[in-house]
Amino acid sequence: METKDILFELRTKKGLSQDALAEKIFVTRQAVSRWENGETIPNTDTLKLLSKLYDVSINTLLGSPMQLICQCCGMPLEDSNTSKEKDGFFNEQYCKWCYADGEYMYSDMDDLIEVCVKNMVNERYSEADVRNYLHETLPKLDYWKRYKELGGDGNFEQFKKQLIEEINALNIEGMPKLTKLNALVGSYVNLEYRLPNGKMMKFLDDNTTYLGNQLECEFGGERCFGVIANLDFIMVASYEANGENPELVIYKKR
Repeated sequence: METKDILFELRTKKGLSQDALAEKIFVTRQAVSRWENGETIPNTDTLKLLSKLYDVSINTLLGSPMQLICQCCGMPLEDSNTSKEKDGFFNEQYCKWCYADGEYMYSDMDDLIEVCVKNMVNERYSEADVRNYLHETLPKLDYWKRYKELGGDGNFEQFKKQLIEEINALNIEGMPKLTKLNALVGSYVNLEYRLPNGKMMKFLDDNTTYLGNQLECEFGGERCFGVIANLDFIMVASYEANGENPELVIYKKR
């Protein structure tokens, strides 16, 4: 689809008149009309406002002229997995696993590779194939080429270390010491727990990126521990393979 058709479709799906849209993004109705007639296209600042309003990337507004990939892990970017800044605007350089709420989630390429391997190995590609691909591809991406510039001042890594210390201080029976926290999107770890009153409840936001890890129980058996945390809370659960029969072990406000 052309940009003019995309803009018309998104506006009508949102239930907005040209006048109402113009008011929301600080332009005239005539400007909106010219976009939808294909006479002009919005400038960069207006595209950002439209992107936030419609919850789609600028790339989508422009008819997806480029195939974007995350400049940290190499994942193809779509509207559903593209990262956002704290103000809600899309950051079309990264996926939401690698960059969340203004923070870069990885400072160690080997850590990222370990996470990617778990998700990329399949019948077509062996672990060795995936590792070789990642070792060859990641150093070519902007984030790793410019890591010292983009990685910040180390505050986020210090925050992760603090979280690990807090989690280990809980001394949960059977759970080994935590050494790493990885970026985890809520929809992949948002298990449903049965409360004492019999009701089922989820505690996470599917669209939020958390820090977490999975640990095997020291007592053996089929159950393992799952750790999820952020600035506000620490949650530890136990479950069987594929997240079956989850039980909440602890939910602690920070």
